[in-house]
Amino acid sequence: MNRCLPAHIRAAALLLAGTPLLPAARAGTADTPAWIEKSNANAKVVLDATNHFQPEGASATGIPGFDDKIADLKPGINERSDAAVIGARDELARRLLVETDPLVRQDLEILIQSCNDNLETARLQRKHLASFVDVGQLVFFGQFGLLQDQVDAARRPAALARLKLYTGLVPGATPITQLAQDRYNEAAADPARLGSFQDRIQQAVANTARYTAGIRGLYAKYGLEQLDGAPAALDALEKQLKDYNDWAAATALPRARTDFRLPAEIYADNLKNVGLDIPPQELMQKALTSFAEIRNEMQALAPLVAKEHGLAVTDYREVIKQDQLPKDQVESCYAGIIKQVEDIIRRERIVTLPGRAMIMRLASEAENAAQPAPHMQPPPLINNKGERGQFVLTTGNPPAKDGAKTDGYDDFTHRAAAWTLTAHEGRPGHELQFSAMVERGVSQARSLFAFNSVNVEGWALYAEAELKPYEPLAGQLFALQARLQRAARAFLDPMLNLGLITRERAHDILTQDVGLSEAMTRQEVDRYTFRAPGQATAYFYGYLKLMELRTATEVALGPKFDRQTFNDYIIGQGLLPPQLLAKAVREDFIPAQLKK
Repeated sequence: MNRCLPAHIRAAALLLAGTPLLPAARAGTADTPAWIEKSNANAKVVLDATNHFQPEGASATGIPGFDDKIADLKPGINERSDAAVIGARDELARRLLVETDPLVRQDLEILIQSCNDNLETARLQRKHLASFVDVGQLVFFGQFGLLQDQVDAARRPAALARLKLYTGLVPGATPITQLAQDRYNEAAADPARLGSFQDRIQQAVANTARYTAGIRGLYAKYGLEQLDGAPAALDALEKQLKDYNDWAAATALPRARTDFRLPAEIYADNLKNVGLDIPPQELMQKALTSFAEIRNEMQALAPLVAKEHGLAVTDYREVIKQDQLPKDQVESCYAGIIKQVEDIIRRERIVTLPGRAMIMRLASEAENAAQPAPHMQPPPLINNKGERGQFVLTTGNPPAKDGAKTDGYDDFTHRAAAWTLTAHEGRPGHELQFSAMVERGVSQARSLFAFNSVNVEGWALYAEAELKPYEPLAGQLFALQARLQRAARAFLDPMLNLGLITRERAHDILTQDVGLSEAMTRQEVDRYTFRAPGQATAYFYGYLKLMELRTATEVALGPKFDRQTFNDYIIGQGLLPPQLLAKAVREDFIPAQLKK
């Protein structure tokens, strides 16, 4: 998902390998099964205990009652949040002792493990780090979550109530910039705790003006700028964020670390949370081999693409950059490709498609700053009222220098790129994946708490591979480049974080071997080093596991294997991680197909 997972949807625990299997969901089922209702009642214990600490995420997920509330950064937040999670975990443990339904028991185990993992992550963060809070990004997400076309117009005024809380313009409220400073100062008082990486702080400071401009634009678009108190709140936010930047330059930057590498305990925890269940050294070995094989395949295909398009160049790095689209034609080009992709999916019986249209749009400048890589913005997974996921195409990577012009991408603005990116972020990838969870019915334990990058990204890369044979040659070449990039991630991220390679060498591999633009390369290296260390390994590993499962199933079934039936089954399982998904296929899907 090229960073498709928003901040409010957090990776949770791996499912336990010996637990029962989830029956495949059936499209069109109107009634929620009793076991899912019971499981969701258990999930509510955790949500009720934790939502008031992160209300922006709660409302974006679809939970009512949190639109006009903001993140809790008040004194004692660590102790209060730990106590809430422990209380929820212990209550669920009591319920597990008496629960007899195997599926509800499985979900209870998911929830309990999620609580334990969150407590461990919080413990490690507090042990090692004095983290700088990117307040501008936090406020932007909080406002953007309510100010979108698909959000009910009646909810949008709550954005102003939220903004007044952020800026302390409500009696008894403290500006969130001040609370963030106070929490940082408390943590930084411990000399053993490392400051944030300097590049992260500098990027956050540079993005502030983009966020404030983006929020003002949203208020103008939705007619909120004339509401009572809106101009004062917008002005206050801008001033407070500027003051926060001054404080960061004077206090947080001098204490920032110049070495991006995290303590070993934290990086290992990051890998566990994204779903990696093998040692990083083993992952690197697999990825390096794949990298060499994919690169060779690209070099063999590139001259064929060049000949077909009458190009003088034949090196794959140059061929993939041809046929660039003017900015005003990007969306229409993607719209046309989306239709062709859907036609292929139906014709080749790849997977069952929903009857409604897919949404694709270009990102704003503020969205580029918040999430600089293309992504899928998921729909609310709870209380969904018809909202749909959105394929968001970012157009550049804002620089870390305040006021400098955004570096544009040329990685996705050519026709060949539209095929694979549509397959990944749209259909049959993430958009279909998340739509299925909403429309077919998946327990909240499996949609919110079993959520990690491996079980999400594995499907999206598998979706790319499913579409690739039916694309034009140029589209196939870009599909290989995308796969090469994911293999590079799987060895560069751990190599960087384990001190086995320099940032400069990683940069050269991404530009010279993968063929990424300078802007996209910077986004990639930033991701590995401070935006989300460890997360990028999940793409290659998830794809590897799902392709292994697909091939093993074909071997077992022979002529009885049916692609659409298999893919519909995988989608119907929700977000099972690789080991449980393989168990379901072995013990449920394969026996059922052999009986036909």
